[in-house]
Amino acid sequence: MIDFTKLDYLKIGNEKQKRAYEILTKYKIFEKLGNYSPLLTGTIPIEIDIESSDLDIICEVDFRYEEDFLEEISLSKLIPYEVDVVLEYPNLNDEKCITLNFMLEEFPIEIFAQNKPTIEQNAYRHMIAEYKILQEKGEEFKQKIIDLKKKGIKTEPAFGMLLGLENPYEDLLKF
Repeated sequence: MIDFTKLDYLKIGNEKQKRAYEILTKYKIFEKLGNYSPLLTGTIPIEIDIESSDLDIICEVDFRYEEDFLEEISLSKLIPYEVDVVLEYPNLNDEKCITLNFMLEEFPIEIFAQNKPTIEQNAYRHMIAEYKILQEKGEEFKQKIIDLKKKGIKTEPAFGMLLGLENPYEDLLKF
């Protein structure tokens, strides 16, 4: 099993994973987010990404100190000055979140922060469940997921369709 809590696996992955590793290390993203337990999640780590897939980085932020988080990101120059950033405060299952979306070279990046340990966040838990399913189901299943994603279907619903899950966002957490 891959240790998704470290980025090393990207160095020996496919071309997109290697390039993601280069970008993340070149800009020292994980070093600069170190106080917030960053984890890379989503489709790129488990190789079901499509052309438009982004790098999803989740963080743990105590919202009593959210201004400190935003200031630290700004002061650390996590995001280069000339890069446009979209900052939002979505509510997910009645939980406050912060998202920052921006481009670094060819990669769209989303930093997603919740007041919850990163390994307990659904993005990470979904990815681990999806990885295990992909390992079990094999290459043909993986290709079907990618094909559904290319048709515009989000990752969890794609798994749900192929596995017959009624509520894929909830059901995947049971794996």
